[in-house]
Amino acid sequence: MEGGGDITVWLDAARSGDRAALDRVLSTLYQELHSMARRQLAGHQGHTLDATALVHESYLKLLGAQGGAKFDDRAHFFAYAASSMRSVVVDYARSRLARKRGGDLKRVAEIPEDVESNLLRLDETTLALNTALDQLFDADPRLAKVVEMRYFAGLSELEIAELMQRSERSVRRDWQKARLFLLAAMQDE
Repeated sequence: MEGGGDITVWLDAARSGDRAALDRVLSTLYQELHSMARRQLAGHQGHTLDATALVHESYLKLLGAQGGAKFDDRAHFFAYAASSMRSVVVDYARSRLARKRGGDLKRVAEIPEDVESNLLRLDETTLALNTALDQLFDADPRLAKVVEMRYFAGLSELEIAELMQRSERSVRRDWQKARLFLLAAMQDE
């Protein structure tokens, strides 16, 4: 990821209501967001959700945030982008499954250990994970943010550590705790 000097200045301006500054942030980070989306959706050819659509839908969610999008810093921006991507992917999976199976959802408990070698699933697992992630957010918002950034945005533990200003080891521990929580929650469904 690039240094965040200009981005931080633009984020400050955007927080003050400067729409042009927010547009500069989004256009500067568009390539990073697009790369994240492309990495996560690789192998899902034939679906109507591609990397460009995911980034554009996420962008619309960023702009449509309550009271306008206001980000404290680069980490906050990427956390919100990950959350927006999660929302888009979950909506897509929900719609796709409703069409495919008449709305009858079968839950499967599976969260890969190594996200880099796995892709976002656009099926029942995503919906089950979304429900479990809401429960995790209620229990520990920091763990939920790690999952969003790692699973839905495809960021590495090192990238998350840099964004959250924590050690990579701490992020790895958070990822493990979150996975255990989510797997247990998904089993209970």
